[in-house]
Amino acid sequence: MYSSSELGISDLGSVKNALGILRVAVELGCTEIISSCVDYIEAAPWEESEEEEILKVIPSMGSGMERILAHLQPVDPVSIHKLFLSAIRFVTSSPLATMNDLKTSAQEQLEYMLTEDDDAPLLIVDDEVKSEAKQCISTLFSRFQIMVTSATVDVDCSTWEGTLELFKSYLSDLSWAYQILTKFECSKEFISSWVEISPNMVKLAESTAFSSTGMELKILELSAKVLEAIGCGVILPTVTRLRMVELWLPFSRSVKRAVDSSPSDEENELLVKSDGEFWQSLESSFISIILTLPSTDQAKILREWLESEDAKYPDLGEAFEVWCYRSKVARRRLGLVDERNSSTE
Repeated sequence: MYSSSELGISDLGSVKNALGILRVAVELGCTEIISSCVDYIEAAPWEESEEEEILKVIPSMGSGMERILAHLQPVDPVSIHKLFLSAIRFVTSSPLATMNDLKTSAQEQLEYMLTEDDDAPLLIVDDEVKSEAKQCISTLFSRFQIMVTSATVDVDCSTWEGTLELFKSYLSDLSWAYQILTKFECSKEFISSWVEISPNMVKLAESTAFSSTGMELKILELSAKVLEAIGCGVILPTVTRLRMVELWLPFSRSVKRAVDSSPSDEENELLVKSDGEFWQSLESSFISIILTLPSTDQAKILREWLESEDAKYPDLGEAFEVWCYRSKVARRRLGLVDERNSSTE
């Protein structure tokens, strides 16, 4: 057996080896060797398999091993809370492009902190967390809105070509931010803001400087999330719901046509072509929203759909069927309502 003076890092070699030596040293009561092994294990980085082995071995060795397990102790809620707030401030601050990998990693970890899987979510969401997240995301959206407004002043200006990557980055960040807000059940403000800039978004997407199938898809992907929320019952005025259909239905039809006709090796296109769930979900959102509109507006939308060259997408056949049934029985239904009202007078 090594003496303490002979036992060094080169002798231990790895966490696995150190654990093996530690087991023997504990059995033999070699205090100095135990101390050297504990020092090494506590300071060395662990592989996942080593971490699992440590959890099996160390707790049974009794006192003196606490500092090894300090890596794995639950963190107090206050520390988690502070780290979450720091991280969400960072990812919504629009950091430089050179920090994109760090930003993406931080976004993934923030989502993980909120995820309920085999374990409970790491973060306990309270009013302060919700308020801070909403404020950070609102500020992010405001910066994007300023950019969009500036771009629409001269949508075909060649100087905007250099900002396309930044524009895409904003769209990705906002898509992530929307998912966070839905977890907090406080996405109404975001939806209202997206509704507000929708006319400018479509205008930009159709411009020379910004128009590309990839860019149009990124815009449509975020708009699809908003349309889904509206279709599921987010309360907006009738005129607003109608306007969203009038803006995004023709746009989605145009993008779908471009995607279907794009070369299979074009970036992102092959993936989206095969993503039938996305297009089906978007189609369902349109149908749900249309069926909340007044019958006359429904009829106008359905007529334009049937007269279009691309009536196959979105397929509004379900909405047409419901409209026909409602319209046919409307007089009888409303007549019954009138009779009931008359009988109660």
